[in-house]
Amino acid sequence: MKINGSQILVEVLAEQGVDVIFGYPGGAVLNIYDALYKNSDRIKHIITAHEQGAAHAADGYARVTGKTGVVLATSGPGATNLVTGIATAFMDSVPMVAITGNVASDLIGLDSFQEVYIAGITMPITKHNFVVRKVEDLADTLREAFKIAASDRPGPVLVDITKDVTAAECEYTPKGKVVPVKHDRFTDEDIKNVAEMINGSARPVVLYGGGVISSNASAELEELLEKGNLPCTNTLMGTAACAGGPLNLRMVGHHGSRSANMAVAEADLVIAVGTRFSDRVATNKKKFATKAKVVHIDVDPAEINKNVSAAYSLIGDVAHVLKALAPKLENKSRKEWMEHLHKLQSEDVKPVHKDGVLQPFEIINAVCDHMGKDGIMVTDVGQHQMWAAQYCKNLSPRSFLTSGGLGTMGYAYGASVGAKMAFPKRTVVDITSDGCFHMNMNELCTAVTYKLPIISVVLNNSVLGMVRQWQTLFYGERYSATTLDRATDYVKLAEAFGGVGFRCTTLDELNAALDKAVKVTDRPVVIDAVIDRDEMVLPMIPAGKTIDDIVTMH
Repeated sequence: MKINGSQILVEVLAEQGVDVIFGYPGGAVLNIYDALYKNSDRIKHIITAHEQGAAHAADGYARVTGKTGVVLATSGPGATNLVTGIATAFMDSVPMVAITGNVASDLIGLDSFQEVYIAGITMPITKHNFVVRKVEDLADTLREAFKIAASDRPGPVLVDITKDVTAAECEYTPKGKVVPVKHDRFTDEDIKNVAEMINGSARPVVLYGGGVISSNASAELEELLEKGNLPCTNTLMGTAACAGGPLNLRMVGHHGSRSANMAVAEADLVIAVGTRFSDRVATNKKKFATKAKVVHIDVDPAEINKNVSAAYSLIGDVAHVLKALAPKLENKSRKEWMEHLHKLQSEDVKPVHKDGVLQPFEIINAVCDHMGKDGIMVTDVGQHQMWAAQYCKNLSPRSFLTSGGLGTMGYAYGASVGAKMAFPKRTVVDITSDGCFHMNMNELCTAVTYKLPIISVVLNNSVLGMVRQWQTLFYGERYSATTLDRATDYVKLAEAFGGVGFRCTTLDELNAALDKAVKVTDRPVVIDAVIDRDEMVLPMIPAGKTIDDIVTMH
């Protein structure tokens, strides 16, 4: 059948199983929006307040579902407003297809109104870019974009379409949904060798990251931990990937527990699963796990030996590797090692309740208690992000969403919209701060428009907490540009947008607000949770330092 490019786009989206997209209209994509209007019964379009919010929404949708998220924007500023969202997805390996309109082909290169070379701008932050200037290329290009986004290590792909392509007609042939490719490069001999290394180790520890979630390998990881009686620790991106087997030491690295960092420092074998050893994990790469051999399991061969040298690597889809490896493991007690780690864990500094003061660990605990077992926690970036990772509990895989690699302030509200659109019956809580919330609060109008009962908990300390913490510890308490003291009334703000607001200064007030918030079904809720500006995220290993330099109290 002969149809125009805009209808071809809709047909391919439907063919690939897309039922919701996020975006913002404009001149270069008018034909596409006309086709979406005609096909609104097949694909739901969510208009956000800003294109960046739409990109984060597509990202959040992808993270909670495992599907490829889709975002649509017009040319020029519409396209450039996607850049931060695309980079966020790229750094965290999130499958996304970003579709941008561009000016007509005969206007390209003439500095036309709202013309930018978005493919060039985003080339370093995408897995691949396409520029479509012939309608005959459109369908297969879009299919290839979906395949690339979800294959091997997932990530964003951009497809830029000139306006004339969206209007031109050609023959369209339907095809099936593309199947992502997972290139496994490990052999049976590799599996045997690694199993022997694990079985022969006296002090092993598993360090797992976001790759476990990306490959849906939570069950396989749990089996590996149980079968080998292996203690484990996780990166920020690995939060909630699995329950943790015999001994879960929780987060490692910059703001990880002392016991987790000590386990890695004292291990004789580190089995790294789906992690890239970023500087927030291997805070000093030359002194990281110096007593251990490292086995690195990852789908991306570019990550092997990039940050930390591996004695052995297994390159392939994490789920496939773990499934092959688990049956080869022996269940060894390693009594001395396990007892030592339990002792280290018992010595971790625990936060202490203070009467009449709302403390971050209590906020996270209260939120988790109110979310229920199916709750989804989405965080912005900063102190509250670290507190959320340190103290969250009872979360399932794909239920902890955060910008780990790029560290994008303003990520959470858009991502919460995407998560809530994916799972409208699950409780979605946005953990944010006064600094981050001011970057994304415009998306409150999106939640109000679509009747999304997203709960935002604003940890309000009137400062840029994480930067202030560094200024306190390393810059002689010179608080340059980090004291906000904004006069924003979050309760009135929420009400002005059409939502519900609460203000809390004690744990009792917070619990009362959460009791009410989880019962709201048709609008967003904002909870202003006032905390002390001098609260710190601890423990903390300073940048470039090691476990020997860990700060556990101030």
